[in-house]
Amino acid sequence: MTTRTLAVVSAGLSTPSSTRLLADRLTAATVDALSQRGVEATVEVVELREHARDLADNLVTGFANESLRAAVDAVVGADAIIAVTPIFSASYSGLFKTFFDVLDKDALTGRPVLAAATAGTARHSLALEHAVRPLFSYLRAVVVPTAVFAASEDWAGGEVGSPALTARIHRAAGELADLVAGRPPVRAADPFADTPSFEDLLRGLG
Repeated sequence: MTTRTLAVVSAGLSTPSSTRLLADRLTAATVDALSQRGVEATVEVVELREHARDLADNLVTGFANESLRAAVDAVVGADAIIAVTPIFSASYSGLFKTFFDVLDKDALTGRPVLAAATAGTARHSLALEHAVRPLFSYLRAVVVPTAVFAASEDWAGGEVGSPALTARIHRAAGELADLVAGRPPVRAADPFADTPSFEDLLRGLG
């Protein structure tokens, strides 16, 4: 069985949050779908609320501290990404946007992404199509066809969610699994790949 890494980005602000709940449901469904395709998934969860101050500092200084760098590396080095944001004022949250702003513009090129969102009312569902999907298209990621939106009413029956939400979750998870299973694993970039060896430096001095 091959192994792939799945990064889960959750931009929920409260604890507990429906955003994290949806992220967990999508993760479980994707791990199961990958297993059915002969792929074992390792999961890295990035809870953005834990990096809010780090992100603000990065915007001002241009440098990520150790904690934020680890979160960025987890996302950039993953074979696929599940990204979930709450919807505020008909768009993604500022915290969600800020995190993807600090990534290198080419870091997610060709990467499979499952986009999802939560809000208090279904009136915000189109934000996935006019805000979240274009964000990842700009980053040249490959967003699965099914974007998953969950309004408060979708959780009326508890943490399992409505049958319609469950169907959307499994459809999107299957689409992401199909993309991941058909791709070679992501190779982490070597930051010292272009650094001359010690022997080359000595030869240069000679």
